[in-house]
Amino acid sequence: MSETKRRLFGTDGVRGTANQWPMTAEMALRLGAAAGRHFRNDGSNGHRVVIGKDTRLSGYMFENALTAGLTSTGMNVLLLGPVPTPAVGLLTTSMRADVGIMISASHNPHHDNGIKFFGPDGYKLSDEAEAAIERLMEEGVEPAQANNIGRARRIDDGRFRYMERVKSTFPQGRRLDGLKVVIDCANGAAYKVAPEVLWELGASVVPVGTAPNGFNINDHVGSTAPRVAAETVVAHGADLGICLDGDADRVILIDETGTVADGDQVMALLAARWAEAGRLRGGTLVATVMSNLGLERFLAGRGLRLERTAVGDRYVVEAMRQGGWNLGGEQSGHIVMTDYATTGDGLLAALQVLAAMIETGLPASRLLRQFETVPQRLRNVRLAAGSQPLAHPQVAQVIEGAKARLNGQGRLLIRRSGTEPLIRVMAECEDEALLDAVVAEVVAAVEHAA
Repeated sequence: MSETKRRLFGTDGVRGTANQWPMTAEMALRLGAAAGRHFRNDGSNGHRVVIGKDTRLSGYMFENALTAGLTSTGMNVLLLGPVPTPAVGLLTTSMRADVGIMISASHNPHHDNGIKFFGPDGYKLSDEAEAAIERLMEEGVEPAQANNIGRARRIDDGRFRYMERVKSTFPQGRRLDGLKVVIDCANGAAYKVAPEVLWELGASVVPVGTAPNGFNINDHVGSTAPRVAAETVVAHGADLGICLDGDADRVILIDETGTVADGDQVMALLAARWAEAGRLRGGTLVATVMSNLGLERFLAGRGLRLERTAVGDRYVVEAMRQGGWNLGGEQSGHIVMTDYATTGDGLLAALQVLAAMIETGLPASRLLRQFETVPQRLRNVRLAAGSQPLAHPQVAQVIEGAKARLNGQGRLLIRRSGTEPLIRVMAECEDEALLDAVVAEVVAAVEHAA
């Protein structure tokens, strides 16, 4: 993980409440100009940037502001409209662009938004590149001469190009005939592409969260709120429920009984299948420190290895690229398969599970319960502006005491969120009474200091 200092960028781009710093039109204009200057560094007029967005109302504002900043420095802008985040990674490469931009706050509510960048290779920008763009924002960017201003153009078939790529990852000659699938698109970026892909592959599709209005993205639907989808699976007798988030780079699955399976269970299934087929490079799965201890034990029992990283799919991908590994992800549902994509792709991961159902003949309830989870508790403490509770000596003392109590029986992780003003307290332990006591103690200390 890079130590490069960045003030504007978090773990997944720039994010915040729309029309409040840093997510203002003025900031987006300056950010676009700085990114344009960073990537158009030879003065020529052939440089391109692709921009996608999800369905938030504020996406229009940021799309226009970024376009103005980018074209002011001579970049040519290709506007994709609403598409999943992985489509931006794919099309940045296939359209030979210098940079890709996704306007989305992922699983956050509609009033938030974010801006994340992809390099010409389709992977998210490094910390170093983001820091360089921040420096250009601070120093100021000289605009291009009048005859070198860039052009902007709408690309109407971007989602269709993405759909064809996703379908190409499904096993040759296989179809989803006979399967009923509930697809919850969170009223987000995949509201058109996901149901169409499943239907074109032969599934009977029951859509949920496919009527965005600018305000209802992730509103009691999607990967962070799977209850509606679970109820729909049971009511319709569906074989699988697929819950995407607002920008469709993560997925939570629901089996035919209505039971929810998180990213750890999906990764366990894919790692076991890929290892059996000789496809899992280095016998290694990459996941973050948040993944359940049960996943680690499951892999070890099969002679496989879990490589843990800091929280954030960018760090999972960074480790995968450095180690030459091809499967990784997060408990929250980012599943990264570098054989197919450069970032997490919820729909693509769901197709891999559907392929397993077709090929094995087993129901989702069998395939998505690969291991018994170690009891885990996650509590979030919301912070006031400027609050630094983890720097408080008494909080540090409580945390050290909690770790000592768990020694040899479990683990404790406390971290500041990179996308929201939260402290996340996570612990695992077989002794649930001890687990609850430790988490409550740490949360109380953090809340008191916050």
